[in-house]
Amino acid sequence: MSRYVVQAGWDDVPHLNEQAKADLEASYLPHERDARRKGIPGLGEGAIYPVPEKEVVCKPFPVPEHFARAYGFDVGWKKTAGIWGAWDRDNDIIYCYSEHYRGQAEPSVHASAVKARGEWIPGIIDTAARGRSQTDGRRLWDLYIQQGLQLYKANKAVEAGILEVYQRLSTGRLKFFSTLQYTIAEYLLYHRNEKGLIVKEDDHLMDALRYLCMGIKQAITKPVQQHRIRTGIADSTAGY
Repeated sequence: MSRYVVQAGWDDVPHLNEQAKADLEASYLPHERDARRKGIPGLGEGAIYPVPEKEVVCKPFPVPEHFARAYGFDVGWKKTAGIWGAWDRDNDIIYCYSEHYRGQAEPSVHASAVKARGEWIPGIIDTAARGRSQTDGRRLWDLYIQQGLQLYKANKAVEAGILEVYQRLSTGRLKFFSTLQYTIAEYLLYHRNEKGLIVKEDDHLMDALRYLCMGIKQAITKPVQQHRIRTGIADSTAGY
């Protein structure tokens, strides 16, 4: 019995016009596109976000008050990382403006650094913190809640998160302040191996970035402080 293999992709389908192909291509990550467009099997080795640094890094500027803010938080004993984003809702652009990157410190130390950037800013945290313990057995999630942080569970769908980040990067809707040295360093090194698997080394901020982008709707603007108005009568004789 003879066997044969047919190799086909979008380029071989006559009913798809160029616009339809472009729309389909935009919905896939770069390492998946040859397989989809040309029918060429491949695992996809190389940079996960192949967008040049100069296109995603911008000069720092004062963040407007009306930009909503949140941070992604990847916690652990060896390394804890956080990245803060300011969301321009009108143009759907996230500006990453601050980072936290430190290892082997107690949750109280990390929490202090987080709160210094604004106690009102919500965080989107790695859900593994619910089951991950310090050496004394206490869960990291509980420890951070006890420190007064406002936290939400992160969406940890890895490939969906990477696609969301990539689409923002490639369309100019995600920017890094040039002061984020650790974030930019991880961004440039973040890659897949020859088997198409993400290399899980020095990627804590990239994980935090995924959590931030996937959970950006949790971002809020700074609450307006309410000033109490005195209603008592200052002079009981005059009546005012």
